[in-house]
Amino acid sequence: HLQGRRIHGVILRRPDLRWPIPAEIEQQLPGQRIEAIRRRAKYLLLDTDVGSALLHLGMSGSLRVLPGDTPVRAHDHVDISLEDGRLLRFNDPRRFGCLLWQPAGETHELLRELGPEPLDDVFDGDYLFHRSRGRSAAVKTFLMDQRIVVGVGNI
Repeated sequence: HLQGRRIHGVILRRPDLRWPIPAEIEQQLPGQRIEAIRRRAKYLLLDTDVGSALLHLGMSGSLRVLPGDTPVRAHDHVDISLEDGRLLRFNDPRRFGCLLWQPAGETHELLRELGPEPLDDVFDGDYLFHRSRGRSAAVKTFLMDQRIVVGVGNI
């Protein structure tokens, strides 16, 4: 639905969610083509030539691809409109999600210290053994540390 599509515009109905939404979202996304969509930990990245929109759904957020004339509902905080007339709408009742900016060639500070994905080849028993040395944390606490491995939650 999004990859290969050109962004027509961005509508921010709130200047912030969990954190302030950077000006680059409105300034640099319009006119850009979405080259790729990828996931890093619990973040979604919409990659363009100039940078990436970094999204996190928080506890209650959702993203939907909708017709451009879909009425706005409560908690519809961001629309990214596409040249084909559709839009990507970010709804987040609790505002624990975020929409941030990662310039091309850089890694956002929220992603820098993250551990490997649990299905990556580097994540194995030897990796866990090595990372656990010298620690006294409970196993659950150790595994929930996103610097050790991403995606392990409390539920």
